Amino acid sequence: MSKLEQLWRRGTELLGSKYAIMGGAMSWVSERNLVSAISNAGGFGVIAASSMPPERLLEEIKATQALTTKPFGVNLITMHPQIRELIEVCRASNVSHVVFAGGLAKIEFIDAAKTFAKVICFAPALVVAKKLIKRGVDGLIIEGMEAGGHIGPVSTSVLAQEILPHVTEVPVFVAGGIGRGEAIANYLQMGASGVQLGSKFVCAHESVAHENFKKLFIRSAARDAGVSVQLDADFPVIPVRAINNKATEEFNRCQRDTIAEFHAGKLSKEAAQLKIEHFWAGALRRAVIDGDVERGSVMAGQSVGMVTAEQSCAEIINELVAQAEGQLKNF
Repeated sequence: MSKLEQLWRRGTELLGSKYAIMGGAMSWVSERNLVSAISNAGGFGVIAASSMPPERLLEEIKATQALTTKPFGVNLITMHPQIRELIEVCRASNVSHVVFAGGLAKIEFIDAAKTFAKVICFAPALVVAKKLIKRGVDGLIIEGMEAGGHIGPVSTSVLAQEILPHVTEVPVFVAGGIGRGEAIANYLQMGASGVQLGSKFVCAHESVAHENFKKLFIRSAARDAGVSVQLDADFPVIPVRAINNKATEEFNRCQRDTIAEFHAGKLSKEAAQLKIEHFWAGALRRAVIDGDVERGSVMAGQSVGMVTAEQSCAEIINELVAQAEGQLKNF
């Protein structure tokens, strides 16, 4: 057994995959084609259920199962209004792993999923990690603010230092800003059991992301993946990391104009907040599927700067593994 295999053994045993490399669940991107390709290449693909209704999730799971016999997971958002029905769809479809995201999973959700699957949850802080372990989760993901999409306030390197030395009960997967195997090796040596990467797989041949979306990824640098700005403390904005474009400028203008309308008495506070929140409705789909990368939301992690070409999932994973093994030979 190689040093790399030893370091992520707990991770591979939990996932049932050759490599403890999870694919991040990205809405509109992490669907049947990419998920099955990641799993077939030895990694662990994860379907992004996002806002899917139960019947749509069932269709996606069945389609993924038709493309791979390897294990894969389903990412469920805890705030989904039909979360219980989605868990039941996973059970009925013999899904082996459920990943809960978007908030602290209730004990009833974890208990329900554990009757048929391994349960993995996101832990944004050590106190949350300990709480989730008490609730019976089988694994944890710690994701830093370098990640794409909705993010927390703490960097990956800090989270790793805060959590990895103190959590040994379950395997922990590190995510956020990982673009090379050397970083994977370093986190494994710190105590992680695996990693999760999202942005690295966006430009895979098997990804259904629009050609415009992929081209923007390839030509973007780390600094281009910025975080949405909140202009007024009275009107909170959920921080999202995405590549800056015309929509970014328009969102800031929308906030300024809407807040001005509120102060002028033209809008209630509730109406103003709703107007700001609705700005991005459908924006991710516009970018990923329709290819409107100027007025859509091009969610990307800071590791986007390390995405320089379109590759197959197998090439991406093999490259990461080779880099990790090369790093470990130096120690």
